[in-house]
Amino acid sequence: MDCSLHPPSRAHIYILSIINMRKFIYRVVERGQTENKISLSYDLIMLLAITASIIPLMFVKEYPVFRIIEIITVILFIIDYVLRWITADYRLGRRGWSFLIYPFTGWAIIDLLSILPGLSVLSKGFKIFRVTRMLRIIRLFKYIRYFDKIQILGKVLRKEKGVLITVLFIAVFYVFLTALIMFNAEPHINPSTGAATFESFFDALYWATVTLTTVGYGDMIPVTDLGRFISMLSSLFGVAIIALPSGVITARYLEELRNSKRIRTDEPNNDMDSLTTTDVNKKK
Repeated sequence: MDCSLHPPSRAHIYILSIINMRKFIYRVVERGQTENKISLSYDLIMLLAITASIIPLMFVKEYPVFRIIEIITVILFIIDYVLRWITADYRLGRRGWSFLIYPFTGWAIIDLLSILPGLSVLSKGFKIFRVTRMLRIIRLFKYIRYFDKIQILGKVLRKEKGVLITVLFIAVFYVFLTALIMFNAEPHINPSTGAATFESFFDALYWATVTLTTVGYGDMIPVTDLGRFISMLSSLFGVAIIALPSGVITARYLEELRNSKRIRTDEPNNDMDSLTTTDVNKKK
């Protein structure tokens, strides 16, 4: 007898409903599809929660409304963390291991660190997790999840890390070399005013760094002709060193942007439909 004629069992229907619910949650929480109004609404709510959660950092004094904001935003962050955890297998593709691996992924750690500062607001028993206000700044990194262009830039930086590390090494070497020359070329006391010029080698490093980046705050300046000549050379080479990776990163960014648009265009609308059959087979 053909078993396919038999109606599905209650267990099969229960498993299928759970899978469909988890698939729906994944689409809403993770995908951020432009045609999915629920997903867009969820992203908007999370962006507003992230923005509201960092507003208290702009004030020195604590106001009662900040406690309400913290409670609401932390609850939203906890819900978001749980929803992403229970759909981790869709994201990581490691079956049951995904739920064990997910808490140790980069995004999960950022989400957890964003939650910890507010736990003491929800319950006095979590005072052990009380951290400084500075830890709340980590919540800004959650913005990256909702902006594709920033994610593409991060991908470009990872791919071009060899070029960036080389430029960083050249910059550090040049800062150290310029600071060493200036520290020994300049007098430690300004003969005109009697004020100190470079009291320590760290002051010379500070001057070389702001000169390399062409910032030049003006709080430390050379007083001799030799020192000024060195400063001119440092500024010119600084522009060249900073500009070295710009062309490479820009070209790679435009390439990744075009690839992303092409993938988004070619991606089938029913890319998640195949997950249902696969997950039912895994549950059997």
